[in-house]
Formats: sequence, C-alpha cells, structure tokens
Amino acid sequence: MTIKDIFTIIDVNNDRMVASSAALDLAQRIGAHATGLALAMEPLAPGFLASPIPAEYLVEAINASENAAKEAAKRFDEKAAALGVPAESRNATVYSGGTPVIVRQAQLSDLVVIGQENPDQPEPMRSALLEALLFDAGVPLLIIPYDWEKPVSFEKIMIAWDGSSTSARAVHTALPVLKCAKSIEIATVSGSKKVDGVPGADAATYLARHGLNVAVQGVERQGNDVTATLVAHANAIGANLCVMGGYGHNRFREFVLGGVTRNMLEQMTIPTLMSH
Repeated sequence: MTIKDIFTIIDVNNDRMVASSAALDLAQRIGAHATGLALAMEPLAPGFLASPIPAEYLVEAINASENAAKEAAKRFDEKAAALGVPAESRNATVYSGGTPVIVRQAQLSDLVVIGQENPDQPEPMRSALLEALLFDAGVPLLIIPYDWEKPVSFEKIMIAWDGSSTSARAVHTALPVLKCAKSIEIATVSGSKKVDGVPGADAATYLARHGLNVAVQGVERQGNDVTATLVAHANAIGANLCVMGGYGHNRFREFVLGGVTRNMLEQMTIPTLMSH
C-alpha cells in the first residue's frame, strides 16, 4: 500500500499550524491528497464551579470556537493551494463524547496526522481524540510534537520494539513509510519484556526481506522509565521518526497506571507513528 490519502486535524489554536502544515508538506512530497478537519470544541467547565455555566456564555463560546475553526480551515486551504496540494477542508462542532463522528471521517484514509497536545495551550478533548483515533480508526496515527519546526522526514527511523502484537501491527502498517527510509534501527529496551532469542531479530529479518536496511540495537534502560530511555536514544542517534505500537495494555490500565504510550504522547520530541 502507498500513502495516497492523508487525513489531518487542522490546528485551530496554533497560527503555525504545526501538524496540518506537516500533513500538507508530506502530501506535496509523496503526491497524496490531504483532507483537513477543523474542530470547534464545546468549552470545558472548570471543576471547581458549583453551578452550571450560563447558557448565554456557552452559546457565545461555541460561536467563537466555530468562527476560529472556519478561519483555520481557510488558512489550511490557502496553504494547500500555495503548495499545489489537492486538498479539502471540513468543519465540525464537537460536543462531549462526539469523537465517533471524527473517527468515521478518518477511517477511509491511509494516514492520520495530528498534533501532540500543547501543555501551555490545552484543548478540550485532545487526549480523548488521540485515543479514539488510535483505537478505533484502524489507520496509523502520525503525531507531531507541538513545537516541531521542521518538515517531517523518514530518512532515519527508530522502531520501538517489544515483541508485542501492537509492535508487530505498527511495523506492518508503517511499511509504506519504512520503505522511504535510508536506515532503520530496531531499538529494544533491556528488561522491558522477556523474549526468545535476540530481541528484535525476527522483526529485522521480516523487514530485510522487504529490501530494507535494518539494524538491531539493545538499549540500556534509564532507571524504570522506558519512555525516557526511548526518547533519549532517538535523540542520540538522530532519528527523524519513531514507530511504535500504541496501548499494549487495555485503556483502563493505561489510564490508571500510566504506560509507555501515554508517557510518549506527553514526552515525544520527534514525530511518532503509532498503531494499535
């Protein structure tokens, strides 16, 4: 499969449009169509409020959010036209629990591009949207760090491998991207999981049969933090992209106990391609 249809969530609150700009740049380079969805979100009520938010305030806030989404969609269209990318923009107003509507729009695409949540500019439902797309869209998710300033490159790719079924699925779904790489490193963190034989060797053999240049590297864990170990190693080897499986445990366990996926969504420093 080749990537011919990219779906992206348009950055509404970020004038640089980090994720959607990355999607358009990638679409231009690989000859793909780009569909951008600009979301107007229902405002979240602060937890300390004892009484409901006045209806007038909600109406004004939603109207303002819808106007901002329309402006963002317009900027997306203008950028697409400037790059010569065949593209389409859409708008949607999303209320609490409204992620299935977004997931349905993303399902018939080859790649979904979305921005990491910015802790300085948190958005309603961004975490829920990332999780819903990862679990339910059935499409690989390319997550762009909120402060990313470079074109997305697939030149040197690090695969975070732990031998799980989600890791295997990530490798399968990432094949169109992996075939663009000049070098691929399969990174296995020591002690993360017990496997038979050399960790990552089976994945390396599979990719080598696809004609890919692959190396396997064991990485010493930094304390008990697998995520910090992977992030530091990716930076050390100059990786342009990380490929990994998302949510090897069930959602409840990840939510309560944390996990590599949840931590990576917060700590990533390079674009990360996830599949579940």
